[in-house]
Amino acid sequence: MQILQGEAARQALSRSFNDIPVPESVLARNEQLYGERLTPQQVVERILADVRVRGDDALLDWTEKVDGFRPTLRVSAEEIVAAQIAPELHEALRLAIRRVRDFYRQQPAHGWIDHGEGGALGQLVRPLSRVGVYVPGGLAPLISTLIHTAVPAQVAGVPDIIVTTPPNREGQIHPAILVAARELGITQVFRVGGAQAIAALAYGTASIPRVDKVAGPGNLFVVIAKRLVFGQVGIESLPGPTETLVIADDTASARYVAADLLAQAEHLGAEPVLVSSSRDLLIRVQAELGGQIEALPEPNRSWARDSIESRMKIVLAADLNEALELSNLYAPEHLCLLTRDPWSLLGGVRRAGGVFVGEASMEALGDYVAGPSHVMPTGGTARFMSPVNVRDFQNIISVVGVNAAELARIGPAAALLARAEGLEAHARAIESRLNAAEDAPGLSR
Repeated sequence: MQILQGEAARQALSRSFNDIPVPESVLARNEQLYGERLTPQQVVERILADVRVRGDDALLDWTEKVDGFRPTLRVSAEEIVAAQIAPELHEALRLAIRRVRDFYRQQPAHGWIDHGEGGALGQLVRPLSRVGVYVPGGLAPLISTLIHTAVPAQVAGVPDIIVTTPPNREGQIHPAILVAARELGITQVFRVGGAQAIAALAYGTASIPRVDKVAGPGNLFVVIAKRLVFGQVGIESLPGPTETLVIADDTASARYVAADLLAQAEHLGAEPVLVSSSRDLLIRVQAELGGQIEALPEPNRSWARDSIESRMKIVLAADLNEALELSNLYAPEHLCLLTRDPWSLLGGVRRAGGVFVGEASMEALGDYVAGPSHVMPTGGTARFMSPVNVRDFQNIISVVGVNAAELARIGPAAALLARAEGLEAHARAIESRLNAAEDAPGLSR
């Protein structure tokens, strides 16, 4: 595998969301399903338009076309209550819920009103009324995604959470997803995935209520759908095919580096990136990857091999400063620091979804029980977006309540600025109060 350096590395790590590659297999499948070689965006546009017009009928038709069956959309309360999993898995699930909830309870999430001499200024913070959570569940039921998305919304105070998740080939939802919903007190779970699920949450259908915001990761079709419905509904970010960038020096264990890269490479469409100041380590990691891939069971082995062979980037940096520079350019979803003194690098991190510091803090731990949500921005969007957090599920409303004395002090400047912008009515609205205060002293009370 080619080792990139210098300008070649910078070009390879420069990207935007629109640069996400579309695998040939996706284009081929689109041609098989639709009789045309449609791009993912063209497919998504068709689905969104159809669901917006035909509602539930379109959901069922598209699910049958893509997944091969027509599901019962709503998971019944009886199914949720009856779902059972092994006791040790149930306890692990409860641990994850507890740790994620404890983490987000630490996030400042309240408003404030400052009553000073000039009156009052502040912010009201109100939870969204209804949120849709998308949980990937076809090839790999991401049980933890429900926890890592719904819990921050609950901490924010959202009273109504709707879950959509694709069923397996038998039309069933993984019981652990249903148990997680039960533990979280969520009763509205629907068997539908892909772009059609995002359309239902954005526009509403007879079965699935329209939400204020859609949150959760998904495949390329889901991410494109979220981007296209933005404005009709809110989105928390664009978390699509996963990615991990590992910065390692000559002290790093090649076995650990390879394991961290493969932990994400086993997701379909994943992009692993390794940046090191040690050529020797890069060579040792490549050898280690081969053995670890072969040790994986199928289909994980094939998924990981595809990610490594098709999308992995290996970069030799001049030093750790350049490694950080390249990482900030790439803006990874996950940044793993496996160096002699990883904490010394933290101050240089500017763009990343999450940072995993040291050998004991592997990213895979963060996917489940560390505390912060694993729903993070991908595709370079960590340059301007953040991981799921409490603020994603709240409205912030500004409050302005100045008194007459403060108006007299700051009003003339506001009127002057208004006229500079050519907005005479703005200036006169301000001056009408200033004049009234002079003519009627009672206004100052």
